[in-house]
Amino acid sequence: MPSAAVIGTGLIGASIGLALKSLGWSVQAWDPDRSALDVARGKGAIDEAAESAASAATDTDVVFLAGPLHANLDTLADLATPALVTDTTSVKAPFEAVGNVRFVGGHPMAGREHAGPSAASPALFRGATWVLCPNGADRSDVDYLAELVGAMGANPVVMSAARHDHVVAAISHVPHLIANALVNLVGNDPEASELVSGSFRDLTRVAAAESAWWPEVMASNSDAVDAALQKLIDELRSLQRMADANDLDGLEARLTNARDRRRAMAPPVSRVRVILQDRPGEIALVGHALEASKVDVRDLQLRHAPHGGGGVLTLSVRDGEEEALRAALAVEGFETE
Repeated sequence: MPSAAVIGTGLIGASIGLALKSLGWSVQAWDPDRSALDVARGKGAIDEAAESAASAATDTDVVFLAGPLHANLDTLADLATPALVTDTTSVKAPFEAVGNVRFVGGHPMAGREHAGPSAASPALFRGATWVLCPNGADRSDVDYLAELVGAMGANPVVMSAARHDHVVAAISHVPHLIANALVNLVGNDPEASELVSGSFRDLTRVAAAESAWWPEVMASNSDAVDAALQKLIDELRSLQRMADANDLDGLEARLTNARDRRRAMAPPVSRVRVILQDRPGEIALVGHALEASKVDVRDLQLRHAPHGGGGVLTLSVRDGEEEALRAALAVEGFETE
C-alpha cells in the first residue's frame, strides 16, 4: 500500500488525505493544532497522527506540506527524508532553494470559503488545476506527481515558479484584493447592502474566505501583485476617461471585448433559470428533473429572494441540452426563464 505524510491538516491537507484514502493510500499526518488532527482523523482523512513533522515523513512515499507559507518553509528547511516532497502554497518563488530533499513545488488551485478540516472533501480537487513547479527536480518525480494529482481528479499543469507567481497574481491574488475592496466600499452603507444582488455576490465571493494566511501570501508575491495592480488601475482609469468623455462607442467596444474573452475562458454553456417557491421539497423536485433529463450540469447558482422566501436557481448545462432540462422541469411544475 502506498503511503503519504500530510503536514498540516486544514482544508487542503485534510482534503488531500481524503482523496488519497479513496485511492487506497495509507496517510499519516501532523499538525501543531491537535484539534485539527483529531477532526481530520474523525473524518477519515488520516490513519495515524504523528508526534512531529519529522516522524510523519519517516518511511513514506510522498510528503505533502499543506500548512501556511512560513510553516511549509520551516518544515522543509529541517526535513530529512528520501521521500518525494511537495507543497500546496500559492507562492512558489520562496521554494526555489530547497536543500537536499527531492522536491517538486505544487499549488492545487482549489478551495472553499470555509477553512479547516471539517470542510474537507475528497472531491475538492476534481476538475481543478494543480500547478507543479519542477525547480530542477527529476522529470520522473514531476511525472509521478502529475499522475498522482490526476488520479485525485485534478488537472496537472507544469510551469516555472516565476511564471506561476506572475499568473496567480493576476488571477488569484489581485481578485482577492478586489473582492475585499468592493466589500469595504459598500460595507458601511446599509442601503447599498440591502440592494446587493447576484453580480456583487459573484465578484466578492472570495472575500468570505479565511483571511489569516493571505497577508503573508501577498507580501511574498508583492512584485507580481504590484505589477498586476498597476495594470488594473490603468485599465480602470482608461474606462473612467471614456465615461467622462461620453465615449459610448469606446466603452461598448471594451465591454464587448471583455465579454468575448470571458466566454472563451470556459466551455460554452446554456443557462436555465428556475423560479423556486418558498415550499418544502423544491430542490428535491429540481433533482428529479435533472435525473430525468440526464443533462450535464456545468455550474449552478442559487439566489435567494431578499424578502418573502423563494428565489432563482440558475443551472448551466452543455449547449443543446437546455430544452430537455426545461421540459423535465415543466413536468415537475416549475416555471423557467
